Amino acid sequence: MKFPNISINSEVPFKPSRVILQDFTGVPVVVDLASMRDAIVANGGKAELINPEIPVDLVIDHSVQVDSYGCSTSLEDNINLEFKRNNERYEFLKWAEQSFENYRAVPPATGIIHQVNIEFLSDVIIEKDGLLYPDSMFGTDSHTTMINGIGVLGWGVGGIEAEAAMLGEASYFPIPEVIGVRLTGELPKIATATDLALKITQVLRSENVVGKFVEYFGPGLKSLSLADRATVANMAPEYGATCGYFPIDDETLNYMRLTNRDEEHIQVTEAYAKASHLFYDPSKEATYTKVVEIDLSSIKPSISGPKRPQDLILLSDAKQEFQDAVVREAGVRGFGLDREELERTAQVDFEGHSETIQTGHVAIAAITSCTNTSNPYVLMAAGLLAKKAVEKGLKVSPTVKTSLAPGSKVVTGYLKASGLQTYLDKLGFNLVGYGCTTCIGNSGDLRPEVAKAISDNDLLASAVLSGNRNFEGRINPLVKANFLASPPLVVAYALAGNTNIDLTTEALGVDENGKAVYLEDIMPSRDEIESYVDKFVTRQLFQDEYANVFSDSAKWNAIPTEQGQNYKWNLESTYIQNPPYFDCLGDDLSIKPLTDLKVLAKFGDTVTTDHISPAGNIARNSPAANYLSEHGVDYQDFNSYGSRRGNHEVMMRGTFANIRIKNELAEGKIGGYTKYDGEIIPIYDAAMKYKEANQDTLVIAGKDYGMGSSRDWAAKGANLLGVKVVLAESFERIHRSNLVMMGILPVQFMEGESAESLGLTGQETFSLDLSENPGVHDVITVTARTSSETKTFKVLVRFDADADIRYYKNGGILPMVVRKKLKGA
Repeated sequence: MKFPNISINSEVPFKPSRVILQDFTGVPVVVDLASMRDAIVANGGKAELINPEIPVDLVIDHSVQVDSYGCSTSLEDNINLEFKRNNERYEFLKWAEQSFENYRAVPPATGIIHQVNIEFLSDVIIEKDGLLYPDSMFGTDSHTTMINGIGVLGWGVGGIEAEAAMLGEASYFPIPEVIGVRLTGELPKIATATDLALKITQVLRSENVVGKFVEYFGPGLKSLSLADRATVANMAPEYGATCGYFPIDDETLNYMRLTNRDEEHIQVTEAYAKASHLFYDPSKEATYTKVVEIDLSSIKPSISGPKRPQDLILLSDAKQEFQDAVVREAGVRGFGLDREELERTAQVDFEGHSETIQTGHVAIAAITSCTNTSNPYVLMAAGLLAKKAVEKGLKVSPTVKTSLAPGSKVVTGYLKASGLQTYLDKLGFNLVGYGCTTCIGNSGDLRPEVAKAISDNDLLASAVLSGNRNFEGRINPLVKANFLASPPLVVAYALAGNTNIDLTTEALGVDENGKAVYLEDIMPSRDEIESYVDKFVTRQLFQDEYANVFSDSAKWNAIPTEQGQNYKWNLESTYIQNPPYFDCLGDDLSIKPLTDLKVLAKFGDTVTTDHISPAGNIARNSPAANYLSEHGVDYQDFNSYGSRRGNHEVMMRGTFANIRIKNELAEGKIGGYTKYDGEIIPIYDAAMKYKEANQDTLVIAGKDYGMGSSRDWAAKGANLLGVKVVLAESFERIHRSNLVMMGILPVQFMEGESAESLGLTGQETFSLDLSENPGVHDVITVTARTSSETKTFKVLVRFDADADIRYYKNGGILPMVVRKKLKGA
């Protein structure tokens, strides 16, 4: 909290009660821990010095892909493919399970990390060794903030920060500003929690809450179910906040009962929260840095897109906004095409028949992500809408790839018990897996016939998903326009088949009698939805599904694993390799001059961690693909970047390799390219040439550099490419922290200045006047030289706490931890 009379520059040391991991970020965490053990042993220490000191749970949810869909065997088909593709990784994680203390793994095909966390893992108030204290946590996923919905303070961090926390290191950050959001009124019957979350994302993004805490309060709070609160809290990274906290109240306790928490512990939670003033008291209002007002009664059905979650679109405006986006200047809200593009069509030739698709075609319609599948109200709404649609004879075209991937098996339990899963199946929304799937880019391939039609005609296709992110290039390489929507609207757009439609006035299709069917004809009422939730979402479901959560996967239990405290690295593996982070433990720790740096890449605004380190498909002509091919891996077995984060050789080649990234040095060529010695080549190849010449590099960027996922590989990869400095107009919180923790210097243009205003082209050679003993938020001089001129300007060093300086001096936090462990042994 920002207390009176305390400078905002003061820092807080914070140690969470526990850490939670997902497998894309968790595998490199465990790789680092295994590598640290080797480094400790190599320097005369004992392996057990590297062991989690607080509880760690790893939930395997990021690896399942939507290969099979639209049929009754999709779940089993995708599980089998997941285990086949990821066997090496899973063997490694099983080794960790028996080698490390305080470490548990939730097996694949169980649920999504944040939904499992809020439904099962969190105690809200912890009882340990005769003490009571609030649950608090770090997670190696930016949407860890979903736990804020149940009154637990937690947020996403990079894997390297999580590792340090596991090993007893405090995390330091400036005392945050706290933005209060006063909620008034109640949601209208036509609005959903998704609509509310998207509106809050738009409002708070415009309030610039980056790096700040957000707390919700006010008379409207009592009208929001805990599931609604969790949806809003989940999207804190999208509105830029460190967390989006909802206080403990009676609704929290009701949710704990519903989800089968122990009754005695619920009573302890209530008593402790009230005694420690953590229980919400509507008669008292905290002092906030600023208060933002949101009237729940003003929320209307909405979607967001086509490239950013904060770009809110009222459903009634969606058709016009799509058309405007097509012709708007290419950028975060436009595609830069001619108006004639709206009339472009393509023929999809199936065996036995053909169908015509048009610009805006819904290629993917996915009910996905813990953001919404944790909320039974919007899931029941989707099921009831599907029921009414089927009863009216509506169908989804085979040109639309449909999927349902809930965040826990509880969802399947109530959809089946209510009979609604049958209707979702009839529209193609069969169960495809219990994992993140389309929301993180694991959407799988489109049908070959559809993919060919889109590619051959360069058709601008859409995806509609109930996820939390829709960044460019994230969802599917063939889909350029991506829209976030509530689950019932996902089903509605699947029926319509195109996003160039006004769902509030135009028909979704015709019934068996040829009569037009509109969205209002099949949208269920609030009373109908609540009746289904009350009847079918039961405590017994949670008890049954979580009774044996760690042990009821036969496939996981059957995986063989090595024994021993030190991992036996397989040098032939293309999934797991020992990284080089500890090769220089004996180096001099004095801060070295930053002189004569070349620009590796120059980017504009809103470069996300998806741009920097993609999680999805590995392009066939990329440096990572070349590496895998050279090591005998066939294209169909490339898997994804996310699945190969345990191998630094793949990941450094994948850094800045997003197919949509725009490097201004690449002379208009889109993708991971740059200019080196007059030639346009992959950024990885240029980086290796610079390294061979002992030439350090820097990256120039605009606003919000590193927004999005918490993935530390966006910093690790840059480190391994030889990047020493990132110069940006502003940084997203987690990525700035990750850069420092990997020994990369983040520096920021002074207010009102930018690469453009200073006339920087990226052809300059840069030197930074960094002190040998820098301080927090030092202002230093940068010199930029070309053969014809020299420019000097000031920048702000983004060391936000003294701890950042310690990390930087050590070449990163991981070498620092190893040195400390060896020194204390």
